[in-house]
Amino acid sequence: MTAATTLEDRQTPQATVPRPELHTMTRISLRPIASPMPLGFFAVAIASAVTSSLQLGLIDGAYRQAVALTVFASFVLQLLVAILAFGARDVIAATLMGVFAGAWLSFGLVTAADAPGARHVMGVLNLTFTVFAALMASVARPKKALWAVLLVATPRYLVAGVAGVTGIEGLTRVAGVLGILLALVAVYAAYALMVEELRGRDVLPIGRSGPVKHAMTAELADQLHGLERQAGIRRTL
Repeated sequence: MTAATTLEDRQTPQATVPRPELHTMTRISLRPIASPMPLGFFAVAIASAVTSSLQLGLIDGAYRQAVALTVFASFVLQLLVAILAFGARDVIAATLMGVFAGAWLSFGLVTAADAPGARHVMGVLNLTFTVFAALMASVARPKKALWAVLLVATPRYLVAGVAGVTGIEGLTRVAGVLGILLALVAVYAAYALMVEELRGRDVLPIGRSGPVKHAMTAELADQLHGLERQAGIRRTL
């Protein structure tokens, strides 16, 4: 280093210098996994069916704590699905399942503890979740199974949120009906995905489109295109 070298020169990262040999030295390992989405959709269906039964009066209000403990299982399952989906590089599915898991945990804890103001607080949470679900639906359309779940979840949480904030019992029952519908749609999505995995082809309509449909039929080279720019490989998220 000469005396003319400046401090700025000394601090310049050496990684900016092109090094073609890095391409031959670097190995990126991919690990195939089973799709976690059927498990995630079944967990949505179970929790929705149980909570909706409480809202419709099919489960007595005196058993709210038992409902809360039952829903806790869905939190655990959907958290697992979210972790696996992040590992599978599906940020939309991972984010949706992660937030669903958080919502079930919040409901379970607040209901089990019978906390003061629980109804109003859960109403605000449901309204916030409505905004999230609507945003997710706007980008998830190519994933028709997931999109269908969001199309039902959005009005379900909207009505539940308004019911919680206003205390109108009639809206609570409407939310319960929408929750049962959500459970049915989630069961169909889970079953269709499992049959597809078993048969290796579409059997029940799932309706993938655009890049999602292409990803199911593309060659390996197409699947790996741009891999070096994805999270976990590039330097920053």
